[in-house]
Amino acid sequence: MSRLNNYNEWYLDIVEKAQLSDKRYPIKGMNVWMPYGWKIMTFIDRYIREKLDATNHCEVSFPLLIPETEFKKEKDHIKGFDSEVYWVTHAGLDELDVKLVIRPTSETAMYPIFSLWIRSHQDLPLKIYQIVNTFRYETKQTRPFIRMREIHFFESHTCHDTEKDAQKQIEEDLEIVKDIANKLCIPYCLLKRTDWDKFPGAYYTVGIDTVMPNHKVLQIGSVHHYRTNFSEPYNIMYEDENGEHKYVHQTTYGMSERLLGVVISVHGDDKGLCLPPLIAPFEVVIIPIFGKNNKKEISEATVKIKNELEMANIRTKLDNRNDRPGSKYYDWEIKGVPLRLELGARDIDNNVVTFVRRDNGERGTINASSLIPEIKSILADITRSMNDKAWKFHNDAIFDLKTTSDIPKDEEDSKLMVYRFGWCGCPECGHKFEDDNNIKILGTPYFSESYDGECIICGKKTKTSAYAARTM
Repeated sequence: MSRLNNYNEWYLDIVEKAQLSDKRYPIKGMNVWMPYGWKIMTFIDRYIREKLDATNHCEVSFPLLIPETEFKKEKDHIKGFDSEVYWVTHAGLDELDVKLVIRPTSETAMYPIFSLWIRSHQDLPLKIYQIVNTFRYETKQTRPFIRMREIHFFESHTCHDTEKDAQKQIEEDLEIVKDIANKLCIPYCLLKRTDWDKFPGAYYTVGIDTVMPNHKVLQIGSVHHYRTNFSEPYNIMYEDENGEHKYVHQTTYGMSERLLGVVISVHGDDKGLCLPPLIAPFEVVIIPIFGKNNKKEISEATVKIKNELEMANIRTKLDNRNDRPGSKYYDWEIKGVPLRLELGARDIDNNVVTFVRRDNGERGTINASSLIPEIKSILADITRSMNDKAWKFHNDAIFDLKTTSDIPKDEEDSKLMVYRFGWCGCPECGHKFEDDNNIKILGTPYFSESYDGECIICGKKTKTSAYAARTM
């Protein structure tokens, strides 16, 4: 099945064949994580934890249920989420006096406790995170990892004494985004959302967007600056050095299992997954090539190679199933293992190991005496190559739009792109652009970029560019 010509069906087919997720659980949008898919996600989680721990965040775990009384304290927040939440109304046979929300995100669960934890300026900054499941009543067509009702979710929450310090936290978050995306070989844009599309209750939102194979855009995460929009209704205050009581300034940063959906989509091909080495359950798979009379010799040699690689902390799988090599190649290509090693009689005679790269199909040999450094070098080059290829596709998909007549009206049109254009910033022009063209304004670049043109709607001179795309 073709990834580029039939992305939607290809995606579902690969998720099933690679045994990442089982959709047969009897609640729509709440799939079962299968071992291989969960292992990939745990590697992603582990790297997120490393980055957050290294920046002095502390991991916590808050309850799943939120009282309606707390959930409704921030008016924009409840307005933004009210149609998406699941409600618990009974405990056994008894109707609850106060309904409970099943966590769609955790601001309203955490912030009543923050008001108890924070007393003095010495308690700041408060920087915490958790990796949990969130629940949203998704009414669109669900898709594994990309659009779910039960979402595996990372979220950090911070409190600061000043808006300036909160802004510094935003910059730190974006550096963490950069590092995580680089390791996962994911290209992205940082776009400041329009006021009508920012996170409910936020002062501003930065969307983290990547281009998918069908040229639609998927938001893989977001960073939010709240100012005091949540601390005021939740009474999160501190006493400064002069004895004055002030509201804290807050930020959040979140990413979800969509990271795995993007890895599948951006790097996969018609053969299956293509995993970046950092998150591959196995970085290397070894396939023995048996002849008629050398099975014992080759088996012992492949076990020795496996042990040598594992001693060097290279995650390795030895596939010694009683099956044809070609069948094994097929299975591991579907699962996206970055590097395949083959060992047969001729390789042993020549003191080499044959390798095949999953990312570009390159085939060659490695001298057995320098196996570890050569393999580490190849894995590092695979990461670089995957990053370069993904960024090229991402950048090539961005089209400088001069007139709205260039936007295809058919949502599935193969000419669909991500559009960059001039915008005066006026909400009326923004809404008109979206309504007339059935396309969403993603926002303006968070880091300013050079632009000199005219608003695509009203024709006013502007130095602000905006980006728009159809979204998944």
